[in-house]
This record gives sequence, C-alpha cells and structure tokens, in this order.
Amino acid sequence: MSNFVAPDSIVRRIWGTSDTVMFIFAGAAAEFALNKAVDWLYFTGRLPADPLGRLFSTVDYARRILFADRAGAERAIDAIAAIHGAVEAKRGQSIPDWAYRDVLFMLIAYSIKAFEVLERTLTTAECEEITAVFCRVGQRMGIPDLPPSYPAWLLAREQHLAQDLAASPYTTDLYQQYRKHLGGPRYQLLRAIQGRVVPPAVRQQLQLPSGVFLQPALDFYGRTKQWPASQWLKNALLPTEYQTRIKALDAQPVEHSEPDAATARQLRCPMRQHAPKHSAG
Repeated sequence: MSNFVAPDSIVRRIWGTSDTVMFIFAGAAAEFALNKAVDWLYFTGRLPADPLGRLFSTVDYARRILFADRAGAERAIDAIAAIHGAVEAKRGQSIPDWAYRDVLFMLIAYSIKAFEVLERTLTTAECEEITAVFCRVGQRMGIPDLPPSYPAWLLAREQHLAQDLAASPYTTDLYQQYRKHLGGPRYQLLRAIQGRVVPPAVRQQLQLPSGVFLQPALDFYGRTKQWPASQWLKNALLPTEYQTRIKALDAQPVEHSEPDAATARQLRCPMRQHAPKHSAG
C-alpha cells in the first residue's frame, strides 16, 4: 500500500525529530495567539486550560498523518474534518476558509524555518515537497484556494500575514497561560525561540526578542545533540511531565485505525478543536 508521504521525504525527516517538532510547536504557539480566528480555540476552554497538552495533541495527530499509509492518513484527515464539522454545528457558525488555510500555511512555514534554524537551508525542491504534502492534507479536508506551488504559497503566506493577524485579549490570555504552565525561565526561552522562527510581522506584534543570541548555542547543540548532556538540556525546555512525549517525537508514530470517539476528542487539530465561551468581535 502506498504511503501518504514517501519514507525518504524531507517532511518525514523534519517531523520525525523532536528538535524540529518543538521549534514548529513554538512558532505555531506564537502565531496562533495573533490569528483573527483564535476565538475558535477558546470554545471548549481546553486550550487555555492546558495549552501545552493541546499543542502536543495537535503535533501527535499531524505526525500520524505524515507517517501513515495513504488509507490511514485519509482516515485520520477525515476524522479531523468530522470533528471540526461537529464543533461548527455546536457553535452554529463555520470556521472561515482563510483560517483553515492559515493553519496549513503555519505548518508549511514552521516546518521550513525550524529545520533551517536547526539544520541547514532547504532546497527549492524540498520546499516544494513540504508545500505539496500539506496542501494534499488541505485538499482532502475540502479547503479551497490552496496554492499550487511553493512560489504561489510564498505570495499567499505574505497576504495572510498581512490580513489575518491582530493582537487581542486572547493573545494576552494565551501568553499568560504559556507563562503559567512553563514557569518564568522556560517562558523566556520559549519567547526567544519564537523570535528566532517567526516572521517579522509576528515578532513585532508580540514584541518578541530576535533570538539571534541563541544561534551559537543552537549551532553547538547541533554538533553535540547525541551527547547525554544535550539530551538533558533539550528535555529541560519543557516541564518534566512532558519529557516522555518529547522523547516519543524521535520515534515513528504507531499506526492506528480510524480513531474512536474518545481518541478523536483528544487528538484535535487546533483550529477546529475549541470554540469559545466568549466570542471574538
């Protein structure tokens, strides 16, 4: 049976390593806080109650798609679409198409940027492959107006950054939750990593540091990450209760059949997983 993503794909290399996945996680956590559709993340209240757990669940689900065979990936994508449809029905509104595209665009953008910060510059062909993979996910979900190529995605990404981001009370609340769940030192490290991977528009609105001071440490980490001390430092980035989940990011996800209802509720894609107790204006 064919794979949804080729075993030797750059996408699997990126999403099969905890280092890059954690940097993707950091960038998405920043940009989600500014997205004009962030109120959907508050509908059930699960995101503010457990932002780290929710984002890990999202990463887990994305990895299951990227490492599954085609049939398994399509079942997982269909399950996400069904969950989102149920949330939309409960709220009595539809998540806008641009918000769905924003999520896919974030996955593309931070896959590229995280790998380039930690490893090397990607080739144009590799960027095309990353774009194509996530656009296939979007096509299966029925998301319209997806870019047909990497250059087209670059243009669409700039338009979305200009149109779809704005600071709001949700932004402030999410960052308060990040600080609460991480603690002061880890929170400051998160902000520095975010400043290293997010685009200038996000960095400026969130008043993040540039993070360039981290690059020598990241270069050193890249040369020594197989050392036990480096593994300890990586695990120290998040609270101890998440260390098992961090370690699991270095292993290929176990393939599953279509999730049951209880599993599906836990493995939700962020833009369709929550809907607020208070609505964005």
